Amino acid sequence: QTSHDHLLETKKKEAMRFGLRTFLAATATFHTYISNNYRVNAFIVKHQHQQNPSFSIIREKNDIVPSLASYSSSSRKRVKTTTKVLKGTSLQVATSPIPPTYSKDSKKKLQNSSERYICEYGENPTDDDTDEDMKVGILLLNLGAPGELDDVEGFLYNLFADRDIIPFFKGVFAPLQKYFAKYVSKNRAPKSAAAYESIGGSPLLKYTNLQADLLTKALQTQHGIESKAYVGMRYWYPFTEQALDDIRRDNINALVILPLYPHFSTTTSGSSLRVLQEEFSKRMDWYGPQRMRHTVVPSWYEREGYLKSMSTLINTELETFSKEELDMGKGERHILFSAHGVPNAVIEAGDPYKGHIEECVKLITQYLPGEDEGVYVHLSYQSRVGPIEWLRPYTDFVLPELGEQGVKNIVVVPISFVSDNLETLEEIGIEYRELAEESGIVNWRRCDALNTDPMFINDMADMVMDALNEPMQSVTEACIANNVADVELNPIEENSGVMGGNKNLIVDENGVIVSQDAAAEAEKLNGRVAILGVVLTILVEALSGKSLPELFGFAG
Repeated sequence: QTSHDHLLETKKKEAMRFGLRTFLAATATFHTYISNNYRVNAFIVKHQHQQNPSFSIIREKNDIVPSLASYSSSSRKRVKTTTKVLKGTSLQVATSPIPPTYSKDSKKKLQNSSERYICEYGENPTDDDTDEDMKVGILLLNLGAPGELDDVEGFLYNLFADRDIIPFFKGVFAPLQKYFAKYVSKNRAPKSAAAYESIGGSPLLKYTNLQADLLTKALQTQHGIESKAYVGMRYWYPFTEQALDDIRRDNINALVILPLYPHFSTTTSGSSLRVLQEEFSKRMDWYGPQRMRHTVVPSWYEREGYLKSMSTLINTELETFSKEELDMGKGERHILFSAHGVPNAVIEAGDPYKGHIEECVKLITQYLPGEDEGVYVHLSYQSRVGPIEWLRPYTDFVLPELGEQGVKNIVVVPISFVSDNLETLEEIGIEYRELAEESGIVNWRRCDALNTDPMFINDMADMVMDALNEPMQSVTEACIANNVADVELNPIEENSGVMGGNKNLIVDENGVIVSQDAAAEAEKLNGRVAILGVVLTILVEALSGKSLPELFGFAG
């Protein structure tokens, strides 16, 4: 009997171990899901301005969400900063302007800046560190383009070696990406070089430099703000790292980071912000809060000035169709918004780009003639590479379909570009025009990119001014809020103090960023699930009188 009891006890222990191992294996899988999805996919902020234009962040007590302008004593002469103490609660909310104003009277505009909330025990940042005047810098981020035809292969290598552009080489396969990039760039370089040659080289850097120059002038004229603009390209000179060196040498202490992509994508803005975050975390002595504070404008496709600038250019093209062309098209004019595509896998991982593009097209359409006036709007995606699935519908598929439907008059709008480049001048202006004409669309118009459009430049100045006076958003927060994967938070958030020393961030069920650590929460959740599994194992065995292997037929 004693031997039988011992054997039974041994079997029970073995069953317990088996059940625990089985459950822990499932928990490990669950942990991978949590780490990848809770840390990454769940970070997609359901921006509160879907119902409310403000961007809400719940922060713990003692967190302060200042503006860049609040750190300068001289700027307080121009900026009216309102602070409000939240009593009787351990949480506080920081809001952005609702909505931003666009008054030409800068004093009136600034007085309408957002409320700034500080906690009951917090300290107003305008009370210290204000002896030094604000030296404003604006960092314009863009993709870059080869300067000479001989640079094309190197440019393409940098592009395809970026894990944000090609996110498929991970873990043990990560070292293979450089070989992939070398192979693709070498094979694509001749064709790409011919395309650049056909347009006389890319004007992207020229237009970006002009935008930087005009922006600083508009800030001075419209708002009385002295500033210096820097251009940081992701894949060719001048690289972002070079721009940071210039910013450091000029002793900039208030930096507005402005990606020249209206719509956020991890493959564009996210990639550039990742470079910044890595550089900031490596050299906190140069880029930390004691030397420089920064704020990011992660996306700006909803801005009224941008929408009106785009619609004005489109309406100008719509008016160019002659009576004969309108008669040929039965009174119809079609607008095709062509956005740069991204792989479907990027969107499925939580990239907000597709939603931004679709919302932007709807907002611009409000300023355009409607279908009752014979104007029809379409959206497609261009510039796909390789055999994988990209965002649909493809521009080179849509144009023949429109031709089959009898469309004769079309305006193609490069929706995701603010400067003309290879994709607008060669791909749209040459390749797609030929395809359209072959498909029977004989009256072709291509809308220019915004380039140096005065309304656009003036709105950029307003955007920078808003960024100076709104609660700061760090590079790390911008990455997390827009779902940039694998962001290392601690070096920035714990050391910089830019956001009042707040912890790593997660998003709650309402889409609000909560001041907690996602990985810690995932581990806590996993631990609780594991404990629950053990309890359930014991309960099942107690009720059934059998071990888990016996229940599932594993015992001999």
